[in-house]
Amino acid sequence: MRGGEHHPVGLEYLALVTELLQNARLASPSGGIWEAADLQWWWRRDQHRDPSGATFWMVDDDPVAAAVFTDWGDRWGLDVVSARHDSAAALDAVWDGALDAIAARSDRPIETAVRLDDAAMIGALVSAGFTPTDELSVATAMAAADRPVPRPFPPGFELRAWSDGPPRPHPLVGRSGEGVADHLRACSLYSPALDLAVVDTATGAVAAYALFWPDPVTGVGLVEPMRTEEQYQGLGLARSLLEHGIDRMAAHGSTHLKVTYIDGNDAARRLYLGSGFRAASDDRTYRHP
Repeated sequence: MRGGEHHPVGLEYLALVTELLQNARLASPSGGIWEAADLQWWWRRDQHRDPSGATFWMVDDDPVAAAVFTDWGDRWGLDVVSARHDSAAALDAVWDGALDAIAARSDRPIETAVRLDDAAMIGALVSAGFTPTDELSVATAMAAADRPVPRPFPPGFELRAWSDGPPRPHPLVGRSGEGVADHLRACSLYSPALDLAVVDTATGAVAAYALFWPDPVTGVGLVEPMRTEEQYQGLGLARSLLEHGIDRMAAHGSTHLKVTYIDGNDAARRLYLGSGFRAASDDRTYRHP
């Protein structure tokens, strides 16, 4: 197709939303909320087999705006994005169709994250019956050149990448399902060498894990997700894992690093700010109905 409305599914959807968000980041280094890697990470949960799940506006075969619904099981996610991180332009292109899709998804709540300074998107959401929640997220950023020297792991723990043999269950299976490894491999920005876990060498158990997503087009390296299992918290594993991961992303060409945490998660705030990240933008979750 050359232009107009388009409803891609599957891998075509994944390619188009990646292209759209990469173009948006290149156009606006500090705009919007999401990186292309964010929506690739979401792919593990929703492979967008339903054409009604995404409406793209195309111009000369290029994606310029989209309204994307993500199936999270207990709720729908909604994200409206444009190739210039310009909400007003995106709303003009895809909002009418998004309103129809919202009306068709009355089976579950719909949630969307909006930057606090995005008056156009907030106005459209309020007019459509969305209300603000108490959930506030903080995006933090750091120049890769400012990253700290990675600290060593405590005795009895070692860092392993998913690309290191032998084959084993993926650490995310318990939270993301049996197909998570296959879904991740379908994503162009996923690197098994940057799918990292901290292993308890005495038991072989995964104590902590994180994914690091270097985007060669935008130069942004995203950290998502990051978790330390409860019985291993307080040992300094997360700090070492984070610092080794972002160091590896820099080696893969990332010039800017990004990670987001939920306001009120003091452990995450201390971890990221303590490693050199600085708050860059805030967004609030809106909910319908």
